[in-house]
Amino acid sequence: MTVRTFPVPDGLAGERVDAALARMLGLSRTRAADLAADGRVTVDGSTAGKSDRLMPGSWLEVDLPDVAPAPAADPEPVPGMTIEYEDDDLVVVMKPVGVAAHPSPGWTGPTVVGALAAAGYRISTSGAAERQGIVHRLDVGTSGLMVVAKSELAYTGLKRAFKERTVEKVYHALAQGHPEPTTGTIDAPIGRHPGADWKFAVTASGKPSVTHYEVLEMLPAASLTEVHLETGRTHQIRVHFAALRHPLVGDTTYGADPALAARVGLGRQWLHAVRLGFEHPVDGSAVEVTSDYPEDLRNALEVVRGAYS
Repeated sequence: MTVRTFPVPDGLAGERVDAALARMLGLSRTRAADLAADGRVTVDGSTAGKSDRLMPGSWLEVDLPDVAPAPAADPEPVPGMTIEYEDDDLVVVMKPVGVAAHPSPGWTGPTVVGALAAAGYRISTSGAAERQGIVHRLDVGTSGLMVVAKSELAYTGLKRAFKERTVEKVYHALAQGHPEPTTGTIDAPIGRHPGADWKFAVTASGKPSVTHYEVLEMLPAASLTEVHLETGRTHQIRVHFAALRHPLVGDTTYGADPALAARVGLGRQWLHAVRLGFEHPVDGSAVEVTSDYPEDLRNALEVVRGAYS
């Protein structure tokens, strides 16, 4: 157990306990709230709730349970992961399904970081040891384009670009049914699912989340849709389309029809990051990279096109 004690800075006056802890200790908001719920947070000697507001000059004490650090990435080749763009400062990869961006507790499968290490790529040392060079992530069950920083300057610039939302992130998704209207914006906050903390949902207390979409091809049972992300919340596209009652084909976690998933031979959500566009963090040039659909998504799309026509 590690005990941390510190005064509440003026800049956090009026903040909720969980929000302040997240900012001061680099924790997730959920983790900070859990510490408060477990009675591990006191303010001026009194146990604090997660929603209590802090006063400047108060003393905050937190009991942090000892947690084993996430493992460093072992060099491990990943079949199917390809390099789509590379220069001295960054590399853009096509991440296959079933591959994590970086190691994390409980994950023993392949990672982008490990695959790059196995291929001899030098990666930025910025960031936590297990996710050095990683400036954004894709879900394990989502394929597509990811950019990884090789130089420290690129890491700083790319992190800023993602934070300021200047990176163009474009996905193609196959949604069940026919979204109406066929072009629109989903502006709905996303937070932890109230009944299952391993998934997410549209919640009033969630973080602002904005998804723009346009139907590219209307099929009898589904719609091939282009999606532009304005924000980058975990599972954002999956949660937003589920909230529209048009979950992604194959995404049984968020309500997709398992019979349709089985019919098209898909064991994951039909979702692929098809395009990344950004200003090069070092020389300022425009970088745009595109990716074709992998075989499983291509085959599933053809089945949907043919089986219901």
